[in-house]
Amino acid sequence: MYQIVVADARSPRDGKFLEVVGHYQPTLKPHSVTIKKDRIAYWMQTGAQPTATVNSLIRTTGLLYELRLKSMGRSDAEISDEMEKWQERQLAKRKKGLLVKSRRRSAKKEAEAKAATVGEA
Repeated sequence: MYQIVVADARSPRDGKFLEVVGHYQPTLKPHSVTIKKDRIAYWMQTGAQPTATVNSLIRTTGLLYELRLKSMGRSDAEISDEMEKWQERQLAKRKKGLLVKSRRRSAKKEAEAKAATVGEA
């Protein structure tokens, strides 16, 4: 389990940090990301720059998209509608990815079985 923290750039990697803003558990299937959206939004608006890894974790939760919509001046109702559509798109992408993965697995098993029967002959 990893903590997502806000730290000063001058602090050492494992040194002092300002605030814990979330947790990441990569060992769970699917992995678990819990973040404090309001605190991350605050820190990003004050100039904090997320690392590449944290940026990808934040992106998976939809927070970056939500912040972009807010900066465009959208109303709360519009933002909630857009976020629902975004979540549906993400779910569809995940399902498609799982389908492709299962097809690849079955094709690989078929190829291995075919190779084994050819090898026996």
